[in-house]
Amino acid sequence: MLWSLIKIVAFIAIVTGLTYGAVYLLNMSGGADITIAGYNANLSPLMLLIGLVLLVLAVWLLLKLMGLLVATFKFLNGDETAISRYFSRNRERKGFTALSEGMMALASGEGQLALAKAAKAEKYLERPELTTLLTAQAAELAGDRRKAEETYKRLLEDDRTRFVGVRGIMKQKLADGDTATALKLAEKAFAIKPKHVETQDVLLQLQASTEDWHGARKTLAAKLKSGSLPRDVHKRRDAVLALSEAREVLAEGNSIGAREAAIEANRLSPDLVPAAVMAARSYIEQGNARYATRVIKKAWEVHPHPDLAAAFAEIVPDEDPSQRIKRFHALTRINPDNPETIMLNCELQIAAENFLQARSALHDLVESGPTARNLTLMAAIERGEGSDDQIVRGWLAKALTASRGPQWVCDKCQNIHSSWSPVCTNCGSFDTLSWKTPSSGEVAMPAGVKMLPLIVGQIADKSEDLVVDMQDFDVDTIDAEVIDEEDIVEK
Repeated sequence: MLWSLIKIVAFIAIVTGLTYGAVYLLNMSGGADITIAGYNANLSPLMLLIGLVLLVLAVWLLLKLMGLLVATFKFLNGDETAISRYFSRNRERKGFTALSEGMMALASGEGQLALAKAAKAEKYLERPELTTLLTAQAAELAGDRRKAEETYKRLLEDDRTRFVGVRGIMKQKLADGDTATALKLAEKAFAIKPKHVETQDVLLQLQASTEDWHGARKTLAAKLKSGSLPRDVHKRRDAVLALSEAREVLAEGNSIGAREAAIEANRLSPDLVPAAVMAARSYIEQGNARYATRVIKKAWEVHPHPDLAAAFAEIVPDEDPSQRIKRFHALTRINPDNPETIMLNCELQIAAENFLQARSALHDLVESGPTARNLTLMAAIERGEGSDDQIVRGWLAKALTASRGPQWVCDKCQNIHSSWSPVCTNCGSFDTLSWKTPSSGEVAMPAGVKMLPLIVGQIADKSEDLVVDMQDFDVDTIDAEVIDEEDIVEK
């Protein structure tokens, strides 16, 4: 509406200007006297201007006519395409002008204008390899998905444009959420151009989301071969895929295959915690405690983690607390200042009822980095030392609202996961989960407080009475406003 009004106003302004100019020239005195072969002509300023315009037009027509005469002369001399080339040059000029204007409109976000220019370019040029892609992209920008898909399908007919057509339809299917069709199209696009980085990434993402671990490893190898992926990143991600393969094989009941796959995953990336845990447990099943210990220690050097401690405890499940403290020294002497190592040391001392040593091991962690887990450990220490119930309840109350500490967090969308997985369940990103404290200041209330149980095998009944087992103490089933604190203390 506004644009139409602007065009009308501009038209009226132009007509008014031309009229004013003509009137001004008519009223102007003077002119020009032209004498040709004894014939004298007196021209007014207006007539002189009109004559100049007609002269320019005549020269332009003469040049065009001369070009046509030259083309006709060439045609008569045996050049059969001379006349057709003469007329096609004009069409090409108009077509390329429309094509460039369409590309500019596409870049500036004017979908309808780009679509119109693409149609004009197609009409003049008759070169679909140039104009069809512009038409498809312009249709997408204009919101005409049906026309865009039809145009992409036309690109499939030409070997030179088949990849572009497949890629365009693949993107549409991804936008529609049709991942099954998008996966097939990504495989076709990858077969046409295996070195295309974007296609590699899309295919890898889709294969991971559909748990095609074997296919994903092949795609990852192609990325390494084409140079689009650093070798260290490839090694890490290949380990993630190998671990995922191991889990799948284990779910199928093939424990031997799962064991081999888990060991391979750990070999590829020794610091990958889930791979180290699975490899250690596979060695434990074989009765190879030495290898299991070595795997866990190597992973603990990089990423101390509760799952590693739990797997380390499974190596000798029936030892008493004092024996366990002695054996665990091989682990606790590594990264001794890490919060995970500090809490592990504290848990071991509580299990052995060495509450003074447990307090010493925990030190000031509850002040420098309070979490639900270390605050609960402090409550267990106070209870074991015979402190008043009020003090114990105070520590437990703090634990209820404290952060859970490090968790599996997606680096891309910051979504928190209860356990590690190769693909983020929220945003679908591959290999983005890290063991870290959420940046959002997350507290325990929304997800419940489920601590790592104290690393014990067969401990005394009295010790069981002193330890708060947070596997049963789950805030999801407790209303924080009506907690019976006496029951918690008794537990």
